[in-house]
Parts: sequence; C-alpha cells; structure tokens
Amino acid sequence: MERTQVTAVGLAAPAGHYSHGIVAAANRWLFVAGQVPLDEKGGLVGGDDAEAQADQALLNLQRIVEGAGGDLAGVVKTTVYLVDLADRQAVARSRQRIFPDPPPANTLLIVAGLADPRFRVEIEAIVALP
Repeated sequence: MERTQVTAVGLAAPAGHYSHGIVAAANRWLFVAGQVPLDEKGGLVGGDDAEAQADQALLNLQRIVEGAGGDLAGVVKTTVYLVDLADRQAVARSRQRIFPDPPPANTLLIVAGLADPRFRVEIEAIVALP
C-alpha cells in the first residue's frame, strides 16, 4: 500500500511521531474501534505502565488489521485517548516501535476516564486496505 505524507507551507513540523496528513489509495477501508490493554482472555496487560498498556492496545489493533487482510503500513489515522498527559511520551515510544514511516496522522485526547478505570490508554484507527 502506497502512502504519501502530506506537508504544507505554514505548518510547524509534527511535535511527535505522527504526520499531519496521509494520502492513501484503497479498495476498502477498515475502521477499528478503540483498542484497550486486554489480552486474548480479557485480562489487563501492563498494570499501571502506560507504555505496556499501549503495546497491548497496538498489538490488538495489529491483529484486527491483519485479520482484515491489511498491515500496519495501511494505518492512515489513529486517535489516542489518555487519562494522564504524563503518559504521552510512553505511548509515543510504543507508537514509534510499531508504525512504519511515514507515521499515520494522529489525534491525541486527554479524557477524564475510559471504560475501565484501570485503562490508561485506548487507541482507534482508520486503515486503508489493499
């Protein structure tokens, strides 16, 4: 899947591992619901460690994308929900390990809480499928 990073005059460079925009051609689109740090048996992964929680959420996202016939290179947009801004860098490290360049466009939101008070992160995505 070919993806092209969009740059524009008058914008500062992204402040993290994300692109302002991605152009992708796709035959189909996959919209992935928010993924949380639960393993295949529904157990919490990572405890209070936001990076470990992000790793599991992204692993879950990867499994869904691959189950639909795609790969992580097709992820064009993510939305990351955090309950604590202090977790931003930990989650960024996890994203940098999993997403190829150019990284997907991203929106980061700090929220009052997630579906389970033990969750520190939730990640959703839009994926261009071949």
